[in-house]
Amino acid sequence: MSKKAHGTTAQPVQENLRWNCDWKTADKICCFNRHYAEFAGYWTSTTFLQEEKGKEVTFYDSVTGRPLFIAPRGRTWEEFEAESRSHGWPSFRDEEVVWDDVRVLPDGESVSLAGTHLGHNLPDKKGNRYCINLVSVAGRPQ
Repeated sequence: MSKKAHGTTAQPVQENLRWNCDWKTADKICCFNRHYAEFAGYWTSTTFLQEEKGKEVTFYDSVTGRPLFIAPRGRTWEEFEAESRSHGWPSFRDEEVVWDDVRVLPDGESVSLAGTHLGHNLPDKKGNRYCINLVSVAGRPQ
């Protein structure tokens, strides 16, 4: 990713992220990072599960507010949550990716078209599994 006005993005993350995600952590991971992640299980320390449990959720870029993932799709909420818990981060499958705004780089890094670092593709026996930082997809729709 080429350098832009704010690290790898043109601007910082949105001020009022969903699920009480920490702005400073989000800005560091989304805009000034290519390899690191929020701590394992961070997503369970937010209000995400209390607010969204059992729903189909659209996850938006924390910088631009563009939709990046819609989950669960092709599986139940329970399966989405169990897989995410077992790996420590929200985990998405190919059918849950909004490909208009997500790219996977040759090294497996997942990024938005705006340059936001999202996480990594860590394939398993079921196929592609996108291990994504909640702070990267906690934006509000624009």
